[in-house]
Amino acid sequence: MKDLRSWFTGVKRAVIVGVGNPIRRDDNVGIEIVRRLRGKVPRFVLLIESETVPENFLQDIVEFKPTHTLVIDAAMMGLKAGEVRLLESEEIGGYPISTHSLPLRIFMEYIGKNTSSKVALLAIQPEDVRFGEGLTTRLAKVSREIADTLQRILSNKK
Repeated sequence: MKDLRSWFTGVKRAVIVGVGNPIRRDDNVGIEIVRRLRGKVPRFVLLIESETVPENFLQDIVEFKPTHTLVIDAAMMGLKAGEVRLLESEEIGGYPISTHSLPLRIFMEYIGKNTSSKVALLAIQPEDVRFGEGLTTRLAKVSREIADTLQRILSNKK
């Protein structure tokens, strides 16, 4: 998670957007990480549980005027379950890596153009996105690790 620590360099105001579908097991990992952060990060961090409609929160994000916006979502990247990549919007390209059809690249580019925010996707390879509730054991462990890392990074800023 060294990349994540350096990505947050210079943070003044941060938005963390958890994206996911709560009835598709590991697709909900982004939401779970945001929930784990509630009450554990400084007030300069806005936490958003967007489920599958992050575009509904565009105005809230723009009005918050973040310096950093991190979108967290499960992404089909052909990696081992639980592997994580920090991607800028241009790195996402035209590939539909998300486990749902939401155009995250467009969402991220909009935020970048309408705020002075750095924007990145923390993409996590899911193990199981079939209908059902609750993360797999592997993704539950990864969600705890990521939430703990983000809490440490953001608590040492500002």
